[in-house]
Amino acid sequence: MTPVKPPAVPRSELADAVLQRLTAVYPTGADATRAEGAGAYMKGIAPFLGLYTAARRELSRTVLEGTTAPDEADCTAIALRCWALPEREYHYFAVDYLRRHVKRCSSGFLPVVRHLVVTLSWWDTVDALASHVVGPLVTADPRLKSVMDSWIEDDDLWVARTALLHQLRHKDATDTGRLFAYCLRRADHPDFFIRKAIGWCLREYAKSDPDAVREFVERHRDRLAPLSVREALKNL
Repeated sequence: MTPVKPPAVPRSELADAVLQRLTAVYPTGADATRAEGAGAYMKGIAPFLGLYTAARRELSRTVLEGTTAPDEADCTAIALRCWALPEREYHYFAVDYLRRHVKRCSSGFLPVVRHLVVTLSWWDTVDALASHVVGPLVTADPRLKSVMDSWIEDDDLWVARTALLHQLRHKDATDTGRLFAYCLRRADHPDFFIRKAIGWCLREYAKSDPDAVREFVERHRDRLAPLSVREALKNL
């Protein structure tokens, strides 16, 4: 595959202020012992500061206190600059920030999210970006469904996983045709994270239409991995 050029980081006074605060405030809660354990649990994807989630979010409130609402350029700059920092908690800050402000972003923001998905990829950031950022972007601009049709075919498993999970919170508004088609399209994928995602998105949709999921799984049980079947039917 041809390498995709990383998005440019736009100039943003808001990003300057947020990053200055963030890199001063977050280290005040660092815990070396917890950082070592978190790094091991996350398979060494990145170093950690060692912040508990509740403490990190409290520090984030301090960082953002009094800041103005961002526009799309601000969101882009903050996300990309956070992702360029080594410690994983800065990436979590970016994900939380995008979740909060995704409605301020247009469909043109999707390439930025893709960059985040394929950079330092692991489930802890990818899953939140898929369901809380990509999902709302697609809902706001249905033309992006065709992009999801491309992403499900992607060789990068995290991009494909994002396509599978982007409807995770859509409930009754789920595009079931795409959901089921995506599950079948990647049903033979050898990776655990794709097979798990297939089961997860089916299990989540089963909360809205259990009969449809049960019928789909029974009809295609011979194509779906046992892991996907177990996950899909876990609560049925």
